Order: sequence, then structure tokens, then C-alpha cells
Amino acid sequence: MRVGGLAIDAASRSPVILLMDPSGRRQVPIWIDHAQAHNIITGMENPSQQNPLTHDLMIALLEAGNLLLEKVIIHSIEENTFKALLKLKEKAPKQETPKQTDNPLLEVQARPSDAIAIAVRTKCSIWMLEEVVAKASIPVDINADEKDQNEFRQFLDNVSPAALIRHSKTSPSDNEGINQ
Repeated sequence: MRVGGLAIDAASRSPVILLMDPSGRRQVPIWIDHAQAHNIITGMENPSQQNPLTHDLMIALLEAGNLLLEKVIIHSIEENTFKALLKLKEKAPKQETPKQTDNPLLEVQARPSDAIAIAVRTKCSIWMLEEVVAKASIPVDINADEKDQNEFRQFLDNVSPAALIRHSKTSPSDNEGINQ
């Protein structure tokens, strides 16, 4: 997932962070408060400030503890609240010859807004389980989705069962122009 933007809910006037799926066709809105929105925007626009915010302090503490944020995972929705994990890994000691480390990942529970604020500062990846995306996402372009659905319906209306069977037996390059 990537941060697709920040919006304001017209009804509640609350900020909403929009996470976009990799295909760019679905986004997941997460309602946050104004302070959380400020922290995320600040991390995106000005990650190195003279007066560090709380999330900058968290990153400094991770570095002091020789920890690296591997990824953020938004893993569930419980009672209309998203749940997230920070996956941390101990930094490998500097060696003359690099070798693969088998340090286990540490998991720390976090609010998604805090996890996102840290992720944008460290440029680490944001993951969301597919079941969460499926449950909470909205289509990015409803008109494009409707057009795709209408084209598929027209295809089904214009194809005979025999042509559909022939279509399923041909190679992908042979699948163009089926109609009867």
C-alpha cells in the first residue's frame, strides 16, 4: 500500500488518510484526528526537522536501540478500528564481509496512523492484509469499474456457450475477437 493522499470527511470534518493498493484501483480510507494528520503530512513533506516531533523521537529511539523498521502491517479491523503492527529487526553488525542475518522480526502493536507516520519518515513499506483491503476498500474510479462491468456483461450477452468453451481451450493470444 502507499499513501494516496489525505482528505477531509465532509460530514464529520475529520481527516481521512487514503491508502492506495498497488494496482491503483482500490483505496482504503482510515479516519484519523487532526494531530495524526499533521504528523503524517509533516513526515511526508519535511522528514528532517529542527524540532523533532514524537514520531521523529521514535525513530531516533529505534536507531539508538540498533533496530530497523522493516515494514508496517495493517492486519485487521476490530470494532471499526484498524489494527497495525510494526515489524522491527535488529540491525546486523557491520562486518568486513556482508552475510545474511537470521535475526527474528520483533512485532510492536501500533495505531495505523502512528505506524504510517513512522513509515513515511523511514520510507519503509506499508502492507495491508487482503481481507482488510477487501472489507474496507472503495473503488478509486467507480465510472471505470462500471464501464468494465458493462463491457463484461455485453461480452456475456453476445457470446454463445459453444464459443465460450472454444475460448477457454485456446491460448491467450488466440482469445481476441470472440463473438457470435
